[in-house]
Amino acid sequence: MSQVLKEVSKAGAKASGQRAGRPASTFGRGRVAAGMAVGRLGVHARRVVIKARFVVLRNAGANSVSTHLRYIERDGVTRDGQRGQAYGPDTDAADVQAFEERGRGDRHQFRFIVSAEDAVDLEDLRGFTRQLMQRMAVDLETPLDWVAVDHWDTDNPHTHIVLNGRTAGKEDLVIAPDYMAHGMRMRASEISTEWLGPRTETEIRQSLQREVAQQRLTGLDRALLRQAVADTVDLTGRPEDRQRQNLLRARLQRLEAMALAERVDANRWRLAPDMARILTAMGEREEALDTMRRALKGQQRECVLNGASAVPVIGRIVAKGLADELQDRGYLVVDGIDGRAHYLNLPPGTDLPALPVDGIVETKPPGRERTVDRTIAAVAQDGIYKTVDHLARLEQAADRDPQATVNVHVRRLEALRRSGVVARVAEGVWRVPPDLVQQAQQHDARKGTGPTIELHSHLPIDQQVRAIGATWLDGQLIGEGGGVAAQGFGAQVREAMRGRADFLVEQGLAERRGQRMVLSRNLLSTLRDRELSAVGKSLQDQTGKTYRPLRDGGRASGVYRRSIQLASGRFAMLHEGMAFSLVPWRPVIEQRLGQHVSATMRGESVTWNLGRRHGLSV
Repeated sequence: MSQVLKEVSKAGAKASGQRAGRPASTFGRGRVAAGMAVGRLGVHARRVVIKARFVVLRNAGANSVSTHLRYIERDGVTRDGQRGQAYGPDTDAADVQAFEERGRGDRHQFRFIVSAEDAVDLEDLRGFTRQLMQRMAVDLETPLDWVAVDHWDTDNPHTHIVLNGRTAGKEDLVIAPDYMAHGMRMRASEISTEWLGPRTETEIRQSLQREVAQQRLTGLDRALLRQAVADTVDLTGRPEDRQRQNLLRARLQRLEAMALAERVDANRWRLAPDMARILTAMGEREEALDTMRRALKGQQRECVLNGASAVPVIGRIVAKGLADELQDRGYLVVDGIDGRAHYLNLPPGTDLPALPVDGIVETKPPGRERTVDRTIAAVAQDGIYKTVDHLARLEQAADRDPQATVNVHVRRLEALRRSGVVARVAEGVWRVPPDLVQQAQQHDARKGTGPTIELHSHLPIDQQVRAIGATWLDGQLIGEGGGVAAQGFGAQVREAMRGRADFLVEQGLAERRGQRMVLSRNLLSTLRDRELSAVGKSLQDQTGKTYRPLRDGGRASGVYRRSIQLASGRFAMLHEGMAFSLVPWRPVIEQRLGQHVSATMRGESVTWNLGRRHGLSV
C-alpha cells in the first residue's frame, strides 16, 4: 500500500480535500508561513538543517532546563576553545538564571539546533541567529523569549537555541507542526542565501560529489529511496538530467561495493531493504570512532564501541559529551585498564558534570548478573543473610579486608531493600528470597536502559599515588591488580600501584616481605579515618564548630548544608547546633539540601533517614 501511495504521489495525484500530499496544519502559530514554505526556495538556495525538540517541563524533571543551559554553555565550544556564552535578542551576555526563572511556570519549552551548511562562511552566527528569531517572531505573531549559544567545537559550527513556551500575552506558545518541520528551515535558508548569495552549479556538484563515497546516509541515498519502486531503482538516462543521473549511478556502485545494492542490469539496481538503517548506523559508528581518535590524541588503542563488551569496563575518562545534543543523550570515552578504549552511550538523565575527565569509573552492562548477589545467596542460610556469618567466612579465607568486603554487600542489600527485593530483619540480618539473583537482575533492568555508571575516584591516577585517604588504587592493591593489562592505561595503573605501595610503606600501612607486599588489616577504613580526621580539623578551624567523628554503629543528625569531595569519596556535612559530622554522601539526599536528616553508620555503608519522622529509611 505504501508503494502504491508513493507512486500516486509521484504522478501528481492529490487526495480529496487536500492541497498537497498531506493536509496542512489546522492549529498553532505559523500556519500561513508554513504554507508558503512549499516551493518558496529553489535548488540554488543555501541549505540549513534544523533539529527541533518539544520539551514538556513537567515530565522532563526539575533540573532539566538548568542542566541543558549549563551544558550548552560548557567549556571549549568557542572559536578559541573558551567557555560558551549565552546571548539574547539585545545582549551578548544573557542572564540564563533570569531566563530560566521567566520560564519556570511554562508548560513546555522549545529547543533547536540550527546548522547552516556554510556556517563557517557566515562568520557572524549571532547576527544570523538574531535575524532568524526576528523573522520567526513575525511569522508566529508574538515576541519570543529566547537565549542561544554558538558552538564552534565540531566540523559543523551550529547554534543551540532555547525558546520559552509562552507568548507576550502569557498564553502557551503553540507552534504549528508544519512550521516546525518546514517554515523555520525555510526562513534560515532565506537568510543564508541573502547573506552568501545562491549556490552555484559548481558548489552543488561538489557537495553531491563528496556524498558519493561517504559511509553514512546521504542526500543521494534519500533521492534513491524516493525514486525506488519495490526497492528497485531505474536509472534509464534522461538527457536533461544526465549529470545528476551520473552521480546517482556512482553512489549505487559504491553501495554495491558495500553490499547494500545489487545490479539487476545496466540501468537498474535493487536496494537492500534495510539500507537506510545500516547507513545511519555506519554514520554513527564513524562519528564515534572519530570522537575516540580525537580523545586519545595519537595513543594507540584497540577501540571498542558501545555494546561490543558484555563485561564491566573500568578505566579513566578521557572524553565526555552529548552524542545527541538535542535529546541530552551523553557518551563517555573510557581508556580501560584492559588496555583498550571504550565508547559508551550513557543512560538518559546521567549527570555529566559529576563525571570528571581523568576520573576513574566503572560501567556495567544493564541486567547483568552480579557477583555480589551470588555471594549473598551463597552465604544466606534458610533465607537469612547475616553479616556476622559472612565476616567469619572471609576471615577464615584470609580476606585482605573482610569488613570492607562485607560493607560492599550491605550496600547492595540496602539498594535491594528499597525496591522490596529483600527485607532487613535486624541489625546485620536480612531476609532474602530463594531467587535473589534473578530478582536482582530484574531490579537492575528496571533502573534504566543504559549501563550502570559508578565513579570510583574523581582524582586522576597520578594524584592518587600519595593521597591521604582510601583511593581506588588501594582497592587495586588489595585485589592484587586483577584484570589490569600490561599495556595502555593498564600499564599506567601498574606503575601507579608500585608508587602507591611505596607510599603506604612510608606511612606504616604496608611492608615488603621479599617480592610480596603485605597490607595492614582494614587498610581502607584506616586511610579514610585519617583523611576525615585531617579534613574535620581543618573545617573545625574554618567554621568554629566542633567536628564530631561518626564511628561504626554511630548515628549523626543535623541539617544537610553541603557536600565535599575527598580522596575517600564524597561526604555530606551535617550541622547540629555547634557541631558537625561528615557522612558518606548518597544521591538520594541531594534533594534534601537545607533540610534536617539523620544517618546511621555501618562499616563503610550508611542508612539515611530523611526528615524528623521516624522510619523514613533509604
